[in-house]
Amino acid sequence: MLPPPVGVRRRDFLQLIGAGSLGLALAGASSLRAAEPSEPAKPAPLPRPGRKQLRGLFPIGSTPFLEGDKLDLESLAAQVTFCNRGGVHGFVWPQIASGWTTLSEAERLAGTEAILATGKSGATTLVVGVQSKTGDLKEVERYAKHAVANGADAIVSLPPPGVSDEKVLLDYYQQVGKMTELPLFVQTIENMSIDLVIEIYKTIRTARYLKDEANPGGGALGRITEIRKRTNDEMKIFSGQGVRTMINEMELGFSGHCPIVALADVYAAAFDLWHAGRHQEAFDMFGRILAFNSMGTSGRDTVMIARGIFKPTVKSRNAPLAAGVEVAPEPGAGGRGGRGGGGGGGGQRPTGPIIDLEGVRAALNNYLKPYLRA
Repeated sequence: MLPPPVGVRRRDFLQLIGAGSLGLALAGASSLRAAEPSEPAKPAPLPRPGRKQLRGLFPIGSTPFLEGDKLDLESLAAQVTFCNRGGVHGFVWPQIASGWTTLSEAERLAGTEAILATGKSGATTLVVGVQSKTGDLKEVERYAKHAVANGADAIVSLPPPGVSDEKVLLDYYQQVGKMTELPLFVQTIENMSIDLVIEIYKTIRTARYLKDEANPGGGALGRITEIRKRTNDEMKIFSGQGVRTMINEMELGFSGHCPIVALADVYAAAFDLWHAGRHQEAFDMFGRILAFNSMGTSGRDTVMIARGIFKPTVKSRNAPLAAGVEVAPEPGAGGRGGRGGGGGGGGQRPTGPIIDLEGVRAALNNYLKPYLRA
């Protein structure tokens, strides 16, 4: 029997060997040595079977711009690098929190290519938004085919804007489902009913994933049990709205969660701990996010800049709020009174003091540094 690596207790080492993972034990030793003696070790990503899973933490990517309002492809792709480095399970772009309605078709295609080229060799699942601002199915098909050609792992679509007739919505998703063989995430909003979700599940072979942000039935927390039952638990449900109720969501059987990128590695650590049966540790990890977010509000991209994901010169475009979405800026999820382009909080107004870049850096260093995997 090999002796345990320096910094790893014999009991922990034996458990790891029992799981057949000497490499993981050595990686754990490195993680322990990297932390200060008085600090807890940074949680390493727990092993996940296979690659490109469609479960876990799937943050919605932000959309950065340079001076002159030019899409910053380098900073956009840096989010994918960050997610791969931090053990984040997936990445989605462009959706509501991406400010997708401000983007031209050329910008969306260029951004998609940058994201997919950066992440093609990583384990993070890459999901591309294909909806159209006008509901134009030909445009949707161009995005979907482009996603396939460039190596996307799945596609996601919001419903066409201004449409409430559920027969029309069903037909829309049926058409999108025929465009590719990629798994299709359906995003619900406003009054899209459970009955519509069930018809989508029954009639669209690729639609087995749901980002549920509709309001009827108590929202996603109130709808998940019925949807799981009526689809034999085959419709995998993801949460949105800032993922402020993640522990409740995991208790109810959500398959994934969609915050924004800034603290996605900490969210992913909470997810991994929970699904490894370490519920108290997952509770504590998620609590750190809530405590950090309670410290006040900051600029839309401040946490991303503080963590080195975005350049200090990054700008955002303002976009009108999407229907049914109210942006709540906070250190981990958005901007100062920002609308559209930097959102993802959803559902509450900002509270607490304003925190500038140096304040955010201090908070990260003082409170979250030991737990930042990326």
